[in-house]
Amino acid sequence: MKKQHKILLAIGLICLAAGIAFLITGNTQLSGPALVLFFLLLALALRGHSFLKGFSYTILIFAAVTLAMYYPSYFQEAGGFEFKTLIVPLLQIIMFGMGTAMSFKDFMGVVKMPKGVLVGLVCQFTIMPVLGFAIATMFAFPPEIAAGIVLVGSSPSGLASNVMAYLAKANLALSVTLTAVSTLLAPLMTPLLMEVFAGEFVPIDFWSMMLSIVRIVILPVAVGLLFNHFFHGKAKWLDKAMPIVSMAGIAFIIVIITAAGRDSLLSIGIFLVVAAIIHNMAGYFMGYWGCRILKMKEQDCRTIALEVGMQNAGLASGIALEMGKVATIGLAPAIFGPWMNISGSSLATWWREKSPFKNENQEEK
Repeated sequence: MKKQHKILLAIGLICLAAGIAFLITGNTQLSGPALVLFFLLLALALRGHSFLKGFSYTILIFAAVTLAMYYPSYFQEAGGFEFKTLIVPLLQIIMFGMGTAMSFKDFMGVVKMPKGVLVGLVCQFTIMPVLGFAIATMFAFPPEIAAGIVLVGSSPSGLASNVMAYLAKANLALSVTLTAVSTLLAPLMTPLLMEVFAGEFVPIDFWSMMLSIVRIVILPVAVGLLFNHFFHGKAKWLDKAMPIVSMAGIAFIIVIITAAGRDSLLSIGIFLVVAAIIHNMAGYFMGYWGCRILKMKEQDCRTIALEVGMQNAGLASGIALEMGKVATIGLAPAIFGPWMNISGSSLATWWREKSPFKNENQEEK
């Protein structure tokens, strides 16, 4: 880490200490800016560390969330315009970007890797919704908060899992195929799973949810696929811009939801964070060892673990908005999203240092 980054880190730690001191003494007006500044300086400091710089975006999310918690009114409306109305258009842009990063060949993996795709889909659409229901029941969350946890577990995987699969030296082709196929199945599977597991928490309108997912995900992804097919390599500026637009869009969505559900977060926030960690980590564990029991290759085990553990929290946020419950059902996706980036990056980095062929060679011996 360079000297300037160390200085930023030191100043950031001073801000953290000041923020905590202000909180203890009851001076919340000063604690907010101090904590926001800490996260901003920490994000900049991490950019100077080769191993930790990948976490800088997530730290910036924490800064934005902290800002929304202290000053929620600034992220709820302006001049009578409610910011939550931007969530669906932003998601559609993000899904379009997802489509431009894929091709029709990605769906051919179903034929080339039938066992991996079948096992991955079964794990994803059974383990996570069941875990979500069990955790929500165990913590005795309010009905709409509980439904949000089930919603995260019932959502397909997103592009983040593909990035983690690449970093983890997993089967990238299988990861991309699973993301593509699970996204295609989302209009059917997500409403069905919500009806089964979340129906006792809140009323679920199957057909309305299906149409919402088609509008938020399937149509933008389809347009993105067509764009990539006909204009591949002809719009390099778009390839560079979409990741930035997607990251900014996700950050803004999380901030809007945080501001809308601030009061609920203050009462159950810590328990929701714990629930997110348990849900996510159990997904990795059960996805990986389920595949190991089936004698699958190490690369495939890693891939499916990441696909199972990392859900499309953005889609879950959009569905929550369509249900008119973004301040309650939408809270779980807002918490789970940043945490999955942290855990996924950490797990991928750890796996990257371990050869995916080592276990297979040992078994052969």
